[in-house]
Amino acid sequence: MSQTVLPPVRPADPPLETQIKHLAARYRNSRGIGLKVLNALGAQAEGLLERLPKGARDGLDGATIKALEFSFTAAAKTRANVPDSGQWMTRALTMGTGAAGGFGGLPSALAELPVTTTVILRAIQTIAEENGFDTTHPDTRAECLQVFASAGPLAEDDSTDLNFLTLRLSVTGATLHGVIKQIAPKLAMVMGQKLAAQTIPVLGAVTGAAINYSFTSYYQEMAQISFGLRRLAEETGTDRAALVEMFRKEVSQKSG
Repeated sequence: MSQTVLPPVRPADPPLETQIKHLAARYRNSRGIGLKVLNALGAQAEGLLERLPKGARDGLDGATIKALEFSFTAAAKTRANVPDSGQWMTRALTMGTGAAGGFGGLPSALAELPVTTTVILRAIQTIAEENGFDTTHPDTRAECLQVFASAGPLAEDDSTDLNFLTLRLSVTGATLHGVIKQIAPKLAMVMGQKLAAQTIPVLGAVTGAAINYSFTSYYQEMAQISFGLRRLAEETGTDRAALVEMFRKEVSQKSG
């Protein structure tokens, strides 16, 4: 049974449907970034995780949890002391960390993981603020983490996983670790693909830079979508679930 989408209580400018189409276009464009990068490098997304040594695969969940815990605090602290840079500067920064991580193979790529995660999370926080949300508020902090629950840029299905848009989380000091543990398994699979791609021996640092560019670009777009829908819900008085349903339909119509 399809959900009935009620009209907005307050009109949007530009119109609500126009803004939903714009967000859907951002989503479709973001889906191809990772695969285009891998194809240009001569790699395939399928089977990337199998490239990693078993020990590294087994330790991905733990490494991802540590990276998220470090990044959640570090990103907020750096925003308090260091001015925000634009989206392109952020992508350039993660390209630099990716190049350093790819230069030394898997050990340096693992060491680079929390640094890149911090930069991406900081960029997500910046986008939340640009959409009018207080990044010190628990709900906003939760949604910043929630963006990481989307499928990564190496997923081949254009409508892979939009559940992150309706995942409801709340963050307090007591529940932060539980929220991170909830997100970590999915992010571990995504970051495992990233690490495996960075260990392609032919191009080394170039691969690391390119992969980080695709990941940073992707998560910035997911943040624009998530906080864009939240902003539209508040501006128009429309139920967010209804907006997500509109967004899903727009994505499926164009990708079908």
